[in-house]
Amino acid sequence: MYRLLPVLLLAAATSAAATTYPLTLTDDLGRRVTLQAEPKRVVSVLPSTTETLCALNLCERLVGVDDYSDFPASVSKLPKVGGLYNPNVEAMVALKPDLVVVSKYGKLAESLTAAGITVLAINPETYEEVFSKTLVLGRVMNREAQAKALVIQMRRDIARIEILTKNAVVKPTAYYEVDPTPYTVGPNSFIGVLLGKAGAVNIIPASLGDFPKISPELVVQQNPQLILGVDLATARARPGWAGIAAVKSGRVTAIAPGSPLDNLLTRPGPRLPLALAALAKIVHPELFR
Repeated sequence: MYRLLPVLLLAAATSAAATTYPLTLTDDLGRRVTLQAEPKRVVSVLPSTTETLCALNLCERLVGVDDYSDFPASVSKLPKVGGLYNPNVEAMVALKPDLVVVSKYGKLAESLTAAGITVLAINPETYEEVFSKTLVLGRVMNREAQAKALVIQMRRDIARIEILTKNAVVKPTAYYEVDPTPYTVGPNSFIGVLLGKAGAVNIIPASLGDFPKISPELVVQQNPQLILGVDLATARARPGWAGIAAVKSGRVTAIAPGSPLDNLLTRPGPRLPLALAALAKIVHPELFR
């Protein structure tokens, strides 16, 4: 199969037709959005969108990015337009974009549309949406062939890691903390799927949702063998947590907010295979020596 993949990649890169404009599609806010022409000046308000556009060789079309976009390094030099909760609408309008790509959260789409700016909400949250939204961006930007090739390459790289983790003798139960509220990840979120592909068993039931707020007592009850996103001292200090298997064995890995590892694991974009590789090395270090 792997011998055929280069051929498949070449076929994907040459088979897609050019996008025809005007292009009308439904975005992640349920809005019907029409693009009159191929976007040439784009503002990205999500780091994952920024990374995807650059992976499609469209970095030069970015005229502004959110405060957290920092990969690839070249985007750090672009004008900053705020973040999800502190967007600078005036700065975005001043950049004269023909497209602003936003999250589906917040009210940014309303104010930008009122200012006459074309706005598209693209917000991947599940594992499969990382791929499907990459294809949407490719279509929007007239880079559908490149988007298809990128998706094939990502799936190929992920499969290589799964070959190692799938047959692990022991698959530890795991808890992944997004923030100390605590919010965590369900098994169907993109991080939850990565955790499973890395060879761990998520202690959070799918019925609680993709990014649920939970009671710390649930973690004590589930007694995970591995904890991610909390430092060991903090875990030991929480009521009842000192007796959790992961805390007793020291299998607790802190993931500092904004760190390279945190950025990899929390951005549903083209670096998903690298995120899986990093996670797999934590879950099964014995397989990556």
